[in-house]
Amino acid sequence: MSDPAPAPRKEKPWLFRTYAGHSTAAASNALYRMNLAKGQTGLSVAFDLPTQTGYDSDHELARGEVGKVGVPVSHLGDMRMLFDAIPLEQMNTSMTINATAPWLLALYIAVAEEQGADVAALQGTVQNDIIKEYLSRGTYICPPKPSLRMITDVAAYTQKHLPKWNPMNVCSYHLQEAGATPEQELAYALATAQAVLDDLRGKVPAADFPDMVGRISFFVNAGIRFVTELCKMRAFGDLWDEICRERYGVEDPKYRRFRYGVQVNSLGLTEPQPENNVYRILIEMLAVTLSKKARARAVQLPAWNEALGLPRPWDQQWSLRMQQILAYETDLLEYDDLFDGNPAVDRKVAELKEGARAELRQIDAMGGAVAAIEYMKGRLVESNAERIGRIEGGETVVVGVNRFTQTEPSPLTTGDGAIMVVDEAAERDQIARLQAWRAARDETAVTAALDRLRAAALSGENIMPASIAAARAGATTGEWGDMVRAAFGQYRGPTGVSRSPSNRTEGLEPIREAVDAVSTRLGRRLKFLVGKPGLDGHSNGAEQIAARARDCGMDIHYEGIRLTPAEIVAAAAEQQAHVVGLSILSGSHIPLITEVMDRMRVAGLGHIPVTVGGIIPEDDADHLRALGVAAVYTPKDFELNRIMLDLVALVEPQSAAAE
Repeated sequence: MSDPAPAPRKEKPWLFRTYAGHSTAAASNALYRMNLAKGQTGLSVAFDLPTQTGYDSDHELARGEVGKVGVPVSHLGDMRMLFDAIPLEQMNTSMTINATAPWLLALYIAVAEEQGADVAALQGTVQNDIIKEYLSRGTYICPPKPSLRMITDVAAYTQKHLPKWNPMNVCSYHLQEAGATPEQELAYALATAQAVLDDLRGKVPAADFPDMVGRISFFVNAGIRFVTELCKMRAFGDLWDEICRERYGVEDPKYRRFRYGVQVNSLGLTEPQPENNVYRILIEMLAVTLSKKARARAVQLPAWNEALGLPRPWDQQWSLRMQQILAYETDLLEYDDLFDGNPAVDRKVAELKEGARAELRQIDAMGGAVAAIEYMKGRLVESNAERIGRIEGGETVVVGVNRFTQTEPSPLTTGDGAIMVVDEAAERDQIARLQAWRAARDETAVTAALDRLRAAALSGENIMPASIAAARAGATTGEWGDMVRAAFGQYRGPTGVSRSPSNRTEGLEPIREAVDAVSTRLGRRLKFLVGKPGLDGHSNGAEQIAARARDCGMDIHYEGIRLTPAEIVAAAAEQQAHVVGLSILSGSHIPLITEVMDRMRVAGLGHIPVTVGGIIPEDDADHLRALGVAAVYTPKDFELNRIMLDLVALVEPQSAAAE
């Protein structure tokens, strides 16, 4: 009788994360400790928009945004509170932070020092990817070149002082949400990594460069077409290995390994029949776990109800349990790669690689990712328009949205507490503690530290040592941001929406006729002002509304992101707008729209209809309508042509009065 075959060796699972942070540092700390107790194995910190864009919680632009999409961290005291009773030396912490990455890492290091940790033992990641912010997410501060310089300053600093830290997490996640095809997602992310490594070459010793190449990680999106997504991840690994060998001469395979974390596609989560999102999340997770050759090193899953609002701890627990069931109950981790030698997979991988190489050649010909930002942004807007057109036309099926829409009421979304709401008192509490922090600190030490920071920025010295000194001295996020803005200037990224109409014609002719008719009665072209008040940089919806309005014959005015209510109202007056459309996805719609509506009335513009789009619960929509908002649109309103006809109808009374 032959000896039994040895039992298969079960691999260690990926890091289990949930992307979390809200309200205050204290509330987020409680959530982190709760999730760690439930079996989460890594922290993934979400910061609020003021923190991401370098403003203090009491800045004018921060109004309504504090604690909404993440945790506010204004100074060392906040960071200390965020990680209270969490030993950083034992953690693997991912911080989703980009423009202010040097500052948040400086605060993290300062807290670790206070805990008595060995800073060299710290493990984790700062996302630190500014290029995707210009293309898709919008939380940039400075122009591209100084932003790239700060990315590589962080990388060079970690090479000397934090050898286990990933200094840059190339993020293609938001590229897919902005409409990127798989080929574009591959190419734009790899072009970003090349831009960073090209700049880093002169900042670290040649002998250490392969190690730095090996510490570049990626953060990707996994959509519902899970075979394509699985192949995309295998293509990513092949292309990265190719770039490391051919462009950078890295010979050691351990430094060429494609290391990535993933959050599956939040864009694909639906407001109608949201319970179906559980299945979507599971299928999307399989794309990044089934193939051992291209398995994610860390996975974080959205909650099923994120298209409705902020998930509760129970919702996050459900997503965590999904990972744990796959890792611990199934036999997935006991086998070699299930797809090696599969001809269908090999064909798709080859196709994706060829398409990505073609895009990379185009970007290289333009001078690299930094020089090609406007080109890439325009391509994303075009691709997203095509994606939305396929959904509108029914070519792409979204269950519960454009097909199989008959439904029973969901028992999961009824009653009070179905989603979590940030307490309005949290912003007041955060501001009060910020002001107390400023009052108690040594102003002389802070001033000296900020002077040193600005001098470092202007001289080309690595930004990290001065940032850490400022953190220790008690400087604030807004003060760090002000020094950076003063040294490098501010920047307004391209919108990707050209003035010229696209070639799209399908279904638009009746709308164009209606726009022409109302414009004739008005005596000039229907003027539509699209605005994004506050700090929300999720501009995809606004861009698509502006582009479709342009294609329908309207005269659009869209300046891009990050406008104050006062600036929007001033533009409405200057442009003589006939209708105003505002987009907010951060949850700050009530305070910001209230201020816009008040200012419109004071400016004598109360007759101009205002529409609002965003992730807006029905109770909030009723509140907005009571303020005078003419129409409220949420993710379920995917038919852009219907919205265009609504806009024409809203302008009809003005055209009748003009005759």
